[in-house]
Amino acid sequence: MRLLLIGSLILAAPLSVGELSAGGAGAQAPAATAIPRARDGKPDLSGIWQTMNTAAWDIQDHSAQKGVPAGQGVVEGNEIPYQPSALAKKKENYEKRATADPETKCYLPGVPRVTYTGFPFQIIQFPDQVTILYEYVHATRYIYTNGTPHPPGHIDWWMGDSRGRWEGDTLVVDLIHFIDQTWFDRAGNFHSDALHEVERYTLIDRDHINYEVTIEDPKVFTRPWKMSMILYRHMEKNFQVLDYECYGFDFEKYYPYPGTDK
Repeated sequence: MRLLLIGSLILAAPLSVGELSAGGAGAQAPAATAIPRARDGKPDLSGIWQTMNTAAWDIQDHSAQKGVPAGQGVVEGNEIPYQPSALAKKKENYEKRATADPETKCYLPGVPRVTYTGFPFQIIQFPDQVTILYEYVHATRYIYTNGTPHPPGHIDWWMGDSRGRWEGDTLVVDLIHFIDQTWFDRAGNFHSDALHEVERYTLIDRDHINYEVTIEDPKVFTRPWKMSMILYRHMEKNFQVLDYECYGFDFEKYYPYPGTDK
C-alpha cells in the first residue's frame, strides 16, 4: 500500500520543468568540462601525457609507406610556407632522410618534435616552473613561469629556452635559442637557428590537453604557421615514464649488458 500511495502522489503532483531543473542543479553533477587546479588556482597540467598521431613520421598529410603509417597532418591548412631555397633543402632532406635525420644519430629531438615522438612524457607543475620529463633519451625541459626573461645573446641549445606565462587558463610558452640541427619530423621538415616558437597548453578536461605551437623562422619560412594536436593523459594503473636511451643501443655490441652476449 505504501508503494501505491507514493506512486499516486507522484502522479497527482508532477514536478514542473523549473522544479526538475532546480532538482538537477541541487544534485551537483560534475561539469563535463571541469579541470583540475593547482593550489594557486591555475589549471594543473601535472600527469603523464602522450600524443596519438603520426606526426613523428610527417607533420603533413601522408600516405602509408613500408614502415610508415598513413596519417592526417597536424599543420593547420596542411601547408608549410617554405621560401623557395628552403623548400629545395626540405626535398633534399627527404631524399637523404635515412641517414640525414638527426633522430638517426640519437640527438635530442628539439621542440616541438619531442612532444610527438610517440613516447610518453611527464609534466610536473610548480608555481614558478613547469618541468617536463620525456621518456625519449631522458630529455628534460624547464619552463620558467617566474617572469624572468630569456638569457641575452644567441645560444645554440637543442631544446631551446622556454619562458612561460598564464593567459587565463592557458599556459603560453615562448621559446628561442635553438640550434639548427633538429628537424620537425622524419620527412625532412626543418628550421634554422632563427627559430622562434610559441606553445599553448590548454586543458580541455581532466584528461585532454589542446596543444598548439606557432612556428616562426625568417630564414626558412615566408610567414608564421601553426601545428595543433591533442595530448592524452595516461590512466593505466602504475603507469610510468621508462627509459629509452637511444644512443645506448649502438654501444651494446661493444659493451653488452650481462646475459645478452650469450
